[in-house]
Amino acid sequence: MQAIQIISIIGSTAFLITIIELIRKKQLKEAYAIIWLIFGLLFMFFSCWRKALDYISEIIGIYYPPAMLFLLLIIAITLILIQFSVVISKQNDQIRALTQEIALLKEKNDKPQK
Repeated sequence: MQAIQIISIIGSTAFLITIIELIRKKQLKEAYAIIWLIFGLLFMFFSCWRKALDYISEIIGIYYPPAMLFLLLIIAITLILIQFSVVISKQNDQIRALTQEIALLKEKNDKPQK
């Protein structure tokens, strides 16, 4: 086992433990953590079984197997950004609806009662 493989296993383990701790402390919702866990497990898999990284890289046509890890990282970041964009869009719509509802209630409350 090479030093870089040991470092990557330790890094992947620390990453997964951090995600699980954030979920346990309710600082990260399970729905958002799924993608983090999937990619953490994927990195752990490739850290432990280097031959799989070499094999899949060869199938895809990537000549330098560690470059595939960067590709996976870019894909993970892109998926996370898309997920966050969806959540932000949904929250923006909810905020707009709540603001309009508050404005209508305030207008109704400010009218003189007969």
